[in-house]
Amino acid sequence: MGAFGAKLSLANKLWITFKRIIRKKSTEQFSCMPYLISLLQCLLSAWYSLPFVSPNNLLVTVISAIGIGLEATYVLIFLIFTPKKGKAKICGYLFVVLSIFSSLALVSMLAFHGNKRKLFCGFAFAAACIMMYGSPLSVMRLVIKSKSVEYMPFFLSLSVFINSTSWLIFALLGKDPFIFVPNAAGTILGAVQLILYAVYHDKKGEVKKDEINESVDQMSTGKLQDEKIVDIQNENANP
Repeated sequence: MGAFGAKLSLANKLWITFKRIIRKKSTEQFSCMPYLISLLQCLLSAWYSLPFVSPNNLLVTVISAIGIGLEATYVLIFLIFTPKKGKAKICGYLFVVLSIFSSLALVSMLAFHGNKRKLFCGFAFAAACIMMYGSPLSVMRLVIKSKSVEYMPFFLSLSVFINSTSWLIFALLGKDPFIFVPNAAGTILGAVQLILYAVYHDKKGEVKKDEINESVDQMSTGKLQDEKIVDIQNENANP
């Protein structure tokens, strides 16, 4: 149940970001890629947990089904509020995601049986999980470049860390390596995001302060230049 609670907590924190997108009617610099990859991960997770692939994984099936609904909603919001040029790109990525899932599901049914099917689907699911947890790397790069955590909210990073840690514990109890390995990677990446937040969360204010100081300096310089021009004009008028 800890994994279920972590999933709901993650969804709640994500909704804070999407409320901002809806309010501003713009996706700004937020990337849709993490949500597309998360959708692929949820689809493969649900497929892996089905009885004819991996028996006795009802909890994983339920959580994955909820995840599919949530991620599909997030992608739809991006499609609505992304500029026209970006809509085609998102639709293209979504087509690729659905094609990958459909192909893997079809191959697993036609080419593999029994334990081999479980291994094939497990490796596909684990790879998608690692991609999902690795997708925020582009945001982490933006944080380092801009020295601002504006587009990497703290509660989202914390929820990712808690979510992956909960699944890690679940995998240890169930002795499922396909759930353990990607969530171990997710725990590490989540911890790195929290470290980045700790390093850069105060930098935003410093950047704004520097910009204000620079603007004040420019205004002062301009004022002095204007005063000099007035003095020269007065001298020319009264030789």
